[in-house]
Amino acid sequence: MLTLAWDVDDVLNDLMRKWFDSQWKKAHPECRIAYEDLSENPPHRILDIPKEHYLDSLDAYRDDTAYDQMIPAPSVREWFIRHGWKYRHIALTAVPFSAAGTSAKWVMAHFGEWIRTYHFVPAYRAACNIPVYDQSKNDYLQWLQKVHCLVDDNEDNIKQAESIGVKGILFPRPWNSAQNQSVDSILASLSSLE
Repeated sequence: MLTLAWDVDDVLNDLMRKWFDSQWKKAHPECRIAYEDLSENPPHRILDIPKEHYLDSLDAYRDDTAYDQMIPAPSVREWFIRHGWKYRHIALTAVPFSAAGTSAKWVMAHFGEWIRTYHFVPAYRAACNIPVYDQSKNDYLQWLQKVHCLVDDNEDNIKQAESIGVKGILFPRPWNSAQNQSVDSILASLSSLE
């Protein structure tokens, strides 16, 4: 049985869109940028703010109950209902240590029927000093040696995974080259993995 590794934020859910619409736009009503204009992730340059301010705002959103209440991406949830049983699934995400518990709880609440394990590479935050085992998802995949396919919205993660023989599926988002593909077509390609 093949093992699929799923990024959490912006793949299993719509974190950036939810944060942008419900937190950033409300706090900055003068902002004329649309979610579709966020052609970089992180989008701090597009928003004309320091990266640390963006990360602080995103982390505050994760700490808020809004993250817990976020619904799964509908097409992804439907794919799991129809095809999830055909594969093993793990979550592999890069979140700050402070958000890992909240993220894991969200994954298990919405995808625990299929995703049985949660793995994370701590995203760097200056205030957090914990041991570093892996610098990237690629390091983690090399260590684990069990994953056949990575589904992620970050092109670098996909390229790195493919460099070690893990198939990469780039999930369409405004900040990557799959943005013009439909989520349904990407998910259909997963259904044909053997």
